[in-house]
Amino acid sequence: MSGDAASAEIRILREPTVYVVGRQTVHQAELDRFLNDHGVAWQSDTLVAGEYLAETAGRVCYMSFAKPRPGGNSAYLQHILEVGHGSVLEHAVWSLLITGVSRSLTHELIRHRAGVSPSQLSQRYVDESVAEYVEPDIIAEDPELHAIWVQAIQQCHAAYVQLAEKLAAKLANVPDRTARRKMARQAARSVLPNATETKIFLTANARALRHMIELRASAAADPEIRKLANRMLDVLQRESPHLFGDYQRVPLADGTFEVVTPYRKV
Repeated sequence: MSGDAASAEIRILREPTVYVVGRQTVHQAELDRFLNDHGVAWQSDTLVAGEYLAETAGRVCYMSFAKPRPGGNSAYLQHILEVGHGSVLEHAVWSLLITGVSRSLTHELIRHRAGVSPSQLSQRYVDESVAEYVEPDIIAEDPELHAIWVQAIQQCHAAYVQLAEKLAAKLANVPDRTARRKMARQAARSVLPNATETKIFLTANARALRHMIELRASAAADPEIRKLANRMLDVLQRESPHLFGDYQRVPLADGTFEVVTPYRKV
């Protein structure tokens, strides 16, 4: 992160941040009631609710509670990945809050729809006069390119502030203050660049998250979104090693990493 833009009102960001703000719980009493109703006793050995629920869903498909194969949850989910029975992974869900990414990135990210629910910062309501911008590494590493980029961002930012102020004055006769602000900001935002930082809240299941990581952490992906996909994988491997532990990283020439797995598109 750098504050070397001439205006103190502009912050330059270069790294995304991923927060885990929601995860599931297992209603053990209800699961035990189901098992008791069917004359079996079973309990998974994982403490991760998403892993527990994915295993439960898989076992329901074959009613395989009475004689589970050895190896516990780790071995069970490994087998699920091997045979491609990916639908049971959809029962494991996380909510992630992502910041420090550009609107250019989120235009790509929201193409993931099946199993993904996004909620993104609104530029119509949120004032961007004190704004943050995401600089591509390839530009940040070159002083000449960095100077050109900063100048362009400053010009766009200054134009936004001017437009927002003048539009607010132009719309002074609009009685509703909130409507007046929204009208001014929605018009002024037209000059903001793709580099404008945004925040996005994603709730997604494990199958959708795996697909997202595999596509966006590939060598063919944009470096910014590849960096985010790696950061998401860091978080999810800590959250659920049995559902995301099969991924390996391959270093790329630009300093980022491609993510690979033998179980693609499960």
